[in-house]
Amino acid sequence: MTMRPCAFDERINRQSTNSLKWDTLRDVFGREDLLPLWVADMDFPSPPEVIEALKEKAAHRVYGYHVRSESFFQSVVEWFGRRHNWPIEREWVALTPGVVPSICLAIQAFTSPGDGVVIQSPVYPPFFRCVKENGRRIVENPLRQVNSRYEMDFDDLAAKLDEGVKMLVLCSPHNPVGRVWTEAELRRLNDLCCERDILILSDEIHCDLVFQGHRHTPFAALGAEAAARTVTCVAPSKTFNIAGLNTSFVIISDEGLRRRFRQVMLSLSLGEGNLFGVAASEAAYRHGDAWLDALLPYLEGNADYLTRYVSERMGELDIVKPEGTYLGWLDCRRLGLRPAELKRFFVEEAKVGMNDGLTFGQPGAGFARINFGCPRELLVEGLQRIEAALRRR
Repeated sequence: MTMRPCAFDERINRQSTNSLKWDTLRDVFGREDLLPLWVADMDFPSPPEVIEALKEKAAHRVYGYHVRSESFFQSVVEWFGRRHNWPIEREWVALTPGVVPSICLAIQAFTSPGDGVVIQSPVYPPFFRCVKENGRRIVENPLRQVNSRYEMDFDDLAAKLDEGVKMLVLCSPHNPVGRVWTEAELRRLNDLCCERDILILSDEIHCDLVFQGHRHTPFAALGAEAAARTVTCVAPSKTFNIAGLNTSFVIISDEGLRRRFRQVMLSLSLGEGNLFGVAASEAAYRHGDAWLDALLPYLEGNADYLTRYVSERMGELDIVKPEGTYLGWLDCRRLGLRPAELKRFFVEEAKVGMNDGLTFGQPGAGFARINFGCPRELLVEGLQRIEAALRRR
């Protein structure tokens, strides 16, 4: 398992930079001597064009109110046409301050207190909070494992969609299990939801991070019927590692849905955007293709390294190579540890900070999410720490 030199191999010190991933270890895990492989941002520098755009904006020295140019919105339109063969129109795009806020806004706009909202666990933890804190009812449609691969449980979903459900939150590609849903799977999901007039809120923030042999299909691109009932949440934040700039987009083709969403945004005085986030996003979408084309093989190489290492050297653990994202879903159930004991094992014995699987819902008990969006040297160090802790047991 040798490593080849690469631009993404550079180790950048993120400590003492107010990094959530690196500077909150004591608060989150109770100790500071951990290798953080948790929060879903990458330890790579953003594309050079993004860095230059931010430098240019900072060099101006006046950071007053700004307007968002048509060029900015057109860069979004062109990116999704170019990278995903999804022809969207300028008026469909609304600027939002993050995908999680967008999900909350959509829940407020399109559902009422007490309505059921489906989430497919194990899934990104804020989905639970977005539903619950807005007074809606969580309806879980757990994914099922078939030969260690996760699939949607359509029979369970069909039964639960009839329980006062108004919305389904789709995670595509899926965080944390790494599935890139096939067009056939999405069409079957669309058929079930269309029959019952269920709105699809599609979180596609990882849409650009898909590995060879797989293809992301925007849910709204399935056809006019799907588009008329879909609100799509996207952002450049995961792709280009600019999550701290809090810039995202909602894409809605249906005029009525768009009007309702914009009204909720207006009521909260949202949508002005961040001066630096706007500059970085346009630079990324206009000039980031080559950087992304170099990033994807590196991430897939990390995914391959991770799955081989676990398979060959950690007999007690299992992992299936993700089809996209930079997140691995580590199956630790054969260790026979309760969730609290498993968390303690990784923190106290392996000294690695990973996301506790239980935070992704009850089906995540016995799992941990590992972030491999880092220089391979860091990934190797983390895996060696885990292996050594397993051997000591």
